[in-house]
Amino acid sequence: MTALADLPINGASRIIYFGTPEIAVAPLQALVDAGCNIELVVTRPDARRGRGNQTSACPVKVAAQELGLKVSQSASDAIALVGSSNDLLGVVVAYGELISMDVLSVVPMINVHFSLLPRWRGAAPVERAILAGDETTGVCIMRVVESLDSGEVYDRIEIPILDTDTLVSLREKLLEASLPLLVNACIEGLKDGVAQIGEALYAKKITNSELQINWSDPAIQIDRLIRVGGAHTQFAGKRLKVVEARIVSESVASNGHGAIKVVSRHECEVQTGSGGISLVKVQPEGKSVISVDDWMNGARIKTGDLFD
Repeated sequence: MTALADLPINGASRIIYFGTPEIAVAPLQALVDAGCNIELVVTRPDARRGRGNQTSACPVKVAAQELGLKVSQSASDAIALVGSSNDLLGVVVAYGELISMDVLSVVPMINVHFSLLPRWRGAAPVERAILAGDETTGVCIMRVVESLDSGEVYDRIEIPILDTDTLVSLREKLLEASLPLLVNACIEGLKDGVAQIGEALYAKKITNSELQINWSDPAIQIDRLIRVGGAHTQFAGKRLKVVEARIVSESVASNGHGAIKVVSRHECEVQTGSGGISLVKVQPEGKSVISVDDWMNGARIKTGDLFD
């Protein structure tokens, strides 16, 4: 079995940063602000975004270039920077691709993971924590090993999940909490890690079909889906995204799943399998996000109408 490269226990004087999306920009900036020497930034290749065939750089690549840092789009380029001194550390934040043992055997790496491992290993830990109704989540600074998110943990912090937290707000909290942990790990070094204990749950990416609202589900579960973002339903044969909503009751059972009740000019309730949901903001197909007032006026919603 190929061994992992030794970690710099007394702090890293050279860092290779692996990251791709917007959430990985702030940790890179924090390391630069702390005076860390970022020798290379590795991102995923430029991708096609939006319409047309043109490709564009990911947020981390854009940020790295603005900071004057060297950028690569191949993890194997990190191998060339390995020297004889034990002062190099790879930092992984939402890189989006498994790193091979060819690299891990020569470049020691840590990862910033947004969950309390071993719960919610994988690509969508924050989304899965919200959907599962978890009361807490957190950040782990962990060793990158060949098996997905299973390395020993060097530092962690717990964060409560509020009933009002959305995917965006919870990610912001986790990101803010992660920065001092990461900077400390890089500057002060890594002490003895702790093996992950407990049941491992895997956080698969959220699929579009999972985001389709099933109005026979309880109100509390539909509310969680809406808070994750992208939840959608059908009305009059067209897709309608539910951007924001609130629970008006949790335990009133009914067979009229998806039935609309117009409470006033400004409030539109929907019956679920248990309880009711009051819509606040929606996004009709092909249009911008609007208030429920504007949607009701434009679509001429009336009590008794049903979501498809």
